Amino acid sequence: MPKTREEKQKIVENLKENIQKGKAIFFVGIKGLKAKEIFNLRENLKKEGAFLYVVKKTLLDIAFKENNINFPKDEFKEDVAVIFSLKDEISPLKVAYQFAKTNENLKILGGFFEKEFVGKDEVISLSMISSKEDLISRLVWTINAPISNFVNVLEANIKGLLNVLAKAKA
Repeated sequence: MPKTREEKQKIVENLKENIQKGKAIFFVGIKGLKAKEIFNLRENLKKEGAFLYVVKKTLLDIAFKENNINFPKDEFKEDVAVIFSLKDEISPLKVAYQFAKTNENLKILGGFFEKEFVGKDEVISLSMISSKEDLISRLVWTINAPISNFVNVLEANIKGLLNVLAKAKA
């Protein structure tokens, strides 16, 4: 059953609000996905503070234009779903990428970072970046490494002295 004009206006208003609140927006092709698969993807995205919204490209185009963002509607030839990331820019993309690996019907098409459109290849490369927590832990480990190595060197001198003293005593 077709949507009424009022329903479409509510959808556009909801999209406009999410475009303004979202830290990042991704587009995925969902042609061939079953309802259960879309439900599973939605559940996984919800855990990461994001949500999937299946909507017509014309309504998306209207919402983006009202936010003064150029939406490349002509680049998408298939059914499109939008992932709005509200907390972290990358983690929902990782979920979608992992889902696309196990299900060939989901295709990552592109996205918006800081109101600039990013193509498919760039979005896929972003999905391969380590998580924020991993990067922070690596940074802390890297900063801590020289200090711990210095402590180990100092311990080695003391242990060597103790070994010499123990052998001299025996």
